[in-house]
Amino acid sequence: MTTAEAESAEAAFLADTATGLPIPGEPVFATAAETRRHRKQRLAAALRLFGKYGFGEGISGHISVRDPEFPDRFWVNPFGVSFKHVKVSDLICVDGTGRVVEGKHRINPSAFVIHSAIHDLNPGATAAAHGHTAHSRALGSLGRLLEPIDQESAAFYGRQVLYGEYEGPSVSVDLGKDIARKLGDNRAILLQHHGLITVGGSLDEAVHWFFTYDSCAQVQLLAYAAGTPKTFTHEQAVAAGAGFGDEQLGWFSFQLLWDEIVAEQPDFLDE
Repeated sequence: MTTAEAESAEAAFLADTATGLPIPGEPVFATAAETRRHRKQRLAAALRLFGKYGFGEGISGHISVRDPEFPDRFWVNPFGVSFKHVKVSDLICVDGTGRVVEGKHRINPSAFVIHSAIHDLNPGATAAAHGHTAHSRALGSLGRLLEPIDQESAAFYGRQVLYGEYEGPSVSVDLGKDIARKLGDNRAILLQHHGLITVGGSLDEAVHWFFTYDSCAQVQLLAYAAGTPKTFTHEQAVAAGAGFGDEQLGWFSFQLLWDEIVAEQPDFLDE
């Protein structure tokens, strides 16, 4: 076999995507109403997944997705409803002033000040996920970000920031704007003494990054408890990040979680 033939044979099992994986493209809908319904279903699924995987902490934590028709509005989980019980019918739509324009529940003030600022200042942030998980809180208390110690953590190499300021619960509009500004175009912001926020160009992507960041925080805490982990070189981290940090891969990875929660808890789709 010639070199050219060998290269052709090797390429035969690779798909025509950035990662070489057979990942389909995101769905495209004909109307804003269809897009909205899709996003709301994904949002409700993500909230149930947060509940299933133990990301709930009382009233804390929220996930938002921008409305496809009205740029100044976003859909978010309501105040006081458990992640484990949220349905599509429970979701609320909030405008830029904090007014609930659709839905029967009230908005968590913290959800408004954080998510409204992120959606306003970062046009590329279609969705944002925030939670007070044990691993993110532990890592944040150390004043450390994820280090590139494995392929998954490399997805955040050069794409994360630590927010060290703390002035109490996030109910100030100015605080929300400051968090959004510090986040910038990064993928994740770790709030010291608080929790984690991840963003993405889709709800699916943002939530996948949240799951990955939290699991990476757990791995790093375990590694340092056992010794001193060896990190990637800069070149290795960049190479790993190009694969495991690919946006299309992030979007597709959520589809497996979607299939999981639809099979287990289909009642969340009630409208």
